[in-house]
Amino acid sequence: MRVLLALGGNAMTGPDGGARPEEQIAAAQVAMRSVAELVASDIDVVVTHGNGPQVGNLLVKNEIAASVVPPVPLDWCGAQTQATLGFVLMNALDDALRERGVRRPSAALVTRTLVDPDDPGFRRPSKPIGRYLPADEAAVLVEHGETWEDRGERGWRRVVASPEPREILDAAAVHALVEAGFVVVANGGGGIPVVREGSGLRGVEAVIDKDLGAALLARSLDVDVLVVATDVPHAVLRFGTPEAEPVGRVAVHRLRALAAEGHFAGGSMGPKVEAVCRFVEQGGTRAVITTLDRILDAVAGETGTVVVPT
Repeated sequence: MRVLLALGGNAMTGPDGGARPEEQIAAAQVAMRSVAELVASDIDVVVTHGNGPQVGNLLVKNEIAASVVPPVPLDWCGAQTQATLGFVLMNALDDALRERGVRRPSAALVTRTLVDPDDPGFRRPSKPIGRYLPADEAAVLVEHGETWEDRGERGWRRVVASPEPREILDAAAVHALVEAGFVVVANGGGGIPVVREGSGLRGVEAVIDKDLGAALLARSLDVDVLVVATDVPHAVLRFGTPEAEPVGRVAVHRLRALAAEGHFAGGSMGPKVEAVCRFVEQGGTRAVITTLDRILDAVAGETGTVVVPT
């Protein structure tokens, strides 16, 4: 069996959301224990992950230093965090496998995702990132070519495009590593967004939804099961109301109908539901949304929101 595990950004921070290096290392150790259990069960595993808090930290450094050195572009931030988190996850996985007496190599791959330069998101950037700033500080970054919006009392906030992922350009390299026996960490943050320009490629200032990127990578690798690990054990109908109801095993067409009824918020559960639906509709055996501590049962289809073809 081949599994793609998509870790939410919260899986790489401390319990209170802190992103100090020691907190990220400790969170990675927790996450990789679950991965090691899968590997010990002779399952091929590919790991992808969110990088929002880590990119957020780099953006703060950009802002503080903007009057001294040019800000690092957002695609560079994605590449840096892919490499850093890949390094941290590999170390944690190697330790977890060693504790179980399992010998399995790991690799982290800086991964590019192709997007369409004509995607509507580039014409009207709407994805908010980073922190709020006062107008004078935001103006410095606008001079560097960034797009910032006045959000009223809270201040100004940067907005970028969030284009649809079209192709995982480095999927063949991931596939080759998996076939060679590696546990691979790839496509963090949905991938580094690039566009074709003439005969080459160019990185762009954008954020790709990590769950949609995970679904695309999973199908590119002929994965059997996609597991989206988040901070709740199920997708929930009527979330936050007395009538809240967890979604268990569900056919993909039924989950699509529930999404159309507006049950899943666009900024949180909505992209996860869209990702698991796409994966199953395109031939995946099943997809699961659940918490990290339930990964083994999730792969078996025994817990969480389990999405199946029919």
